[in-house]
Amino acid sequence: MCAANMKKRSFNRIREVVYETSGIALTPKKEALVSARVGKRMRALGMDDFEAYVAYLEEHRDDEVVGLLDAVSTNVTSFFREPHHFDFIAEQADGWYAAGQRRFRFWSAACSSGEEPLSLAMTLKEALPYPDVDLRILATDISTETLAQCASARYEDRKMDPIPQSMRNRWFTPDRRGSGNGWTAKRQLSDLVVYRRINLSQPPFAMRGPLDAVFCRNVMIYFDDPVRIRLLQEIERLLKPGGLLFVGHAESLAGIISGMKYVKPSVYRRM
Repeated sequence: MCAANMKKRSFNRIREVVYETSGIALTPKKEALVSARVGKRMRALGMDDFEAYVAYLEEHRDDEVVGLLDAVSTNVTSFFREPHHFDFIAEQADGWYAAGQRRFRFWSAACSSGEEPLSLAMTLKEALPYPDVDLRILATDISTETLAQCASARYEDRKMDPIPQSMRNRWFTPDRRGSGNGWTAKRQLSDLVVYRRINLSQPPFAMRGPLDAVFCRNVMIYFDDPVRIRLLQEIERLLKPGGLLFVGHAESLAGIISGMKYVKPSVYRRM
């Protein structure tokens, strides 16, 4: 299906539903992308008319909105993406431990298929290899499809390339089940991470904190300022004083929130 198959009113209604339910702001320039992705979702449902799909969405909104959001969400990630973030959190965690801290809590706020929280888990296990450490990572996403991938903790060979071989052997087991070669995270790694579905546009969230750090990278670029501000206020509430917020390299908090202090590019600290 091409963009011409979708009438403007259908595109605008889909934009409205996506914004209302996820905070993702789809600009008019996204029409072709939405047409292609929603078209794929429609084929899965056995439909070939956008107006019929919009009517179906309205009638079955509670159920179908999850399928719609899975279709339009962009899930691009990799192990150790923006590696300087992981180097920095390792240094910080080591300092917190030296100062007497033993309980550590982290949040991967848009975890996609799980590479980010597992990268964080590997980093922290190696920075804090002590028996008295209480470490947990919450990983959340709006997409049920990607969360299902997370639960398997299995990754194809090609996705493992950023992980050094020695670290790969330490934290993963070769998995030759099914088609192709893959690797599955060992229990001592995967058990550190809890996966939950959270809609970042709808705070407050059912968690209390305090958190040591939040990774919320490359997601706020899809939100408008009101949604960004609500989310950042909630993150500030959950972070401990001195806790860290990591954002994408193209994202900036300048002029948006006053309770976070710039540390270095894409890293902020709660004051």
